[in-house]
Amino acid sequence: MKNILNASVSRRSVLAGSLAGAGMLAMPSILRAQDKSLKVGVYGGYFKDSFDKNIFPEFTKASGIAVGSVAEPTGEAWLVQLEQAAKAGQAPADVSMMSQVSMLKGQSTELWAPLDTAKIKNASGLIDAFVNKYPDGRVAGIGAVAWYITLVTNTDVYKEAPTSWAALWDPANEDKLGLLALVSNSFLLEVTAKTHFGGTEVLDTEEGILKVFDKLAEVKPNVRLWYRDEAQFEQALKSGEIPMGQYYHDVTGLAAADGHPVRSTFPKEGGIMDSGCWALSRASTKTEEAHVFIDYMSQPSIQATLSRKVGTAPTVKRELLDLTAEEFAAVSSDIAPIIPRYDLYQTKSDWLNQKWTELIVG
Repeated sequence: MKNILNASVSRRSVLAGSLAGAGMLAMPSILRAQDKSLKVGVYGGYFKDSFDKNIFPEFTKASGIAVGSVAEPTGEAWLVQLEQAAKAGQAPADVSMMSQVSMLKGQSTELWAPLDTAKIKNASGLIDAFVNKYPDGRVAGIGAVAWYITLVTNTDVYKEAPTSWAALWDPANEDKLGLLALVSNSFLLEVTAKTHFGGTEVLDTEEGILKVFDKLAEVKPNVRLWYRDEAQFEQALKSGEIPMGQYYHDVTGLAAADGHPVRSTFPKEGGIMDSGCWALSRASTKTEEAHVFIDYMSQPSIQATLSRKVGTAPTVKRELLDLTAEEFAAVSSDIAPIIPRYDLYQTKSDWLNQKWTELIVG
């Protein structure tokens, strides 16, 4: 389990994979001759390894379509690569798993080929929030996986689990917190809004956003580390050096299962739910194969397999899944989540980054 854990750190802070080295899975030559293939971009490290082992071979067996998996570089670098390649009529990957912010930015340049849900029958089981649409209603992306950022603690230091995100502001926790370093990946504005202002509606205006910034700034004495390197915080959490903070629910669960004194808690305000979408590059010529793939990945049984094998939260309705209560709790929660305000990171990105530096991490 330890090797899995160490690799899992790079799931979202993706190590830039060599695109040239991402080859086809071993497939019968007859399939290659028919060119029934698809290049699929996924987050690197443990995440990609899990897909290569548990998901893609089974898809090929079911569909006869060979998959070449591509490790996506971190952040919006992959979006930039896809954009530049599309202008040249090329697709480094036909289908890619894209963040919600990247989905919105790609929409602005019509990067995503619209998807035909009539060819994705399993889309009917998706939670509505996981169908990403252009403003005119065309479907730009289909929910691939979701994951949660939760309130994590070292159980040696905190015998009782905290119940609210308000613990971040508690003076008793001075110099004990590890928090994500960016406004656009920590979603602490949304946490502050939900915890202290009743919901994220307060973020609808710049005046409201500034009020939230002022409240969030009150956590600064409690923060030991604003982290970009997930491994650094994970080690400090496990050792008790930084005994509280925000981290990924699935990775924390793996650490706990491996015997480390850590826990993940869904606060009463909800965990932060982030997600990725399957999106088809407009430069891809594999439209038919892409629809077959996205339909396959949207099956409740495959979403359940992802939860069990990859540690992601399902994008389909709970009642369609055969996950036990324990399996569901390992990756998700029935507590209504905090949904990031992705619209803000598209429309106010520069201003938010400026204020974040001035008021929070500066």
